[in-house]
Amino acid sequence: MNINFFQTAGIKALGSRLRMLTEKVTYDAADIYNLYGIEMQPKWFPVFYALSHGEEKTITGIATEIGHSHPSVSKIVSEMIKAELIVEKKDAADGRRNMVSLSERGTSYTEKIQDQYTDLEHAIEAINLQATHDLWKAIEEWEFLLEQKSLLRRVSEEKKSRESVDVKIVKYEPEYAAAFKSLNQEWISAYFEMEEADYKSLDDPEGYILKKGGHILVALYHGKPVGVCALIKMENSEYDFELAKMAVSPLAQGRNIGWLLGQSALDCASRQGAKKIYLESNTILKPAINLYHKLGFEKVAGHMTPYKRCNIQMACDISKKNR
Repeated sequence: MNINFFQTAGIKALGSRLRMLTEKVTYDAADIYNLYGIEMQPKWFPVFYALSHGEEKTITGIATEIGHSHPSVSKIVSEMIKAELIVEKKDAADGRRNMVSLSERGTSYTEKIQDQYTDLEHAIEAINLQATHDLWKAIEEWEFLLEQKSLLRRVSEEKKSRESVDVKIVKYEPEYAAAFKSLNQEWISAYFEMEEADYKSLDDPEGYILKKGGHILVALYHGKPVGVCALIKMENSEYDFELAKMAVSPLAQGRNIGWLLGQSALDCASRQGAKKIYLESNTILKPAINLYHKLGFEKVAGHMTPYKRCNIQMACDISKKNR
C-alpha cells in the first residue's frame, strides 16, 4: 500500500497501517529464522517461547500465558508437532489431559536461537535510537488505554455525541400527544402488557400530568418526535416528582436521547425547586436501569405501585447533585 495513501487518509487508516507494518516485520522474521538455520514460522514463536524453559504444559495453559485463543494455540501446536518441534503425551497425573513439550529438535533450537535473540535485540535498539518515538513503549501504552476503553466504545461515544447535537428537547405541545402515546405503547407492549395506569396518563396527558403540576418533555431529532418522558407531580410524598413514561423510538436509539431526556427532566424539576425524584421500572430493562444509575438514581425500599410490572423503585436526590 502506497505511503501516500496513509498521508491522505490520516489516522483513520490506523488498522490498515498496523497490518502493513505487521506484515513487513513478519516477512522479515521468516528470513531471519532462515539466517540462523532455524526452521520455524514466525507465528509459532509465542508457543515455542512458552515451552522453551523445558516445562510440559497444556494447550489451555499456553493459551492463557500468551494471550491467544485455545483454538489458535491448538492449531499451532498441531503444526509444530508435524514439524517435529513439539511432542505430545498424556498427563501422568490426569489421563484426560494432554501435555506438550519441545521435542529433541525443538530443544536444540532453544540454544541455537540465543544468538538470534541477541542480534535481534541489538537491531531493534538501534532502530529505537534512530527513531523519535519508542514503538514498544507506545504499544504498551495503547494496549493499556484500549483495555480501559475499547476503540469500538470510543467511536460509539463519539457517534452519540455528534448525533446528539441534532437532538432538541422541547416542552410538550398538543401536537405531540400521538407521539407520547405511541412511543410508550411500543416499548410497554414489547415487554409487558398495557395497564390501567398507562391508559390514564397516555390517553389524557394534559389532564393526568400537566394540569396537576407535572411536565412532559419531547425529544426531537431533525424535528421529528423520537423520545418522550414525563415528570408526574407527587402529593403527600417525600418525593416531589415521579420520572415516568420515558420512551425512545428504537429507530433513534444510540444517539444519547435517553440521557438527554433524563437530564433535561432533572433540570426541569430542579428549576421547580424539587429535591427528590422517584421512578419505577423493571430489572429486565437493563439499558434503562443503567441509564437511571448514570443519572444518579439509587434503589429504594418498595412503595405502593399501580403497576404489576414494577419490581424496582429508585430515587434521585437532585439537591445533593446540584451542590
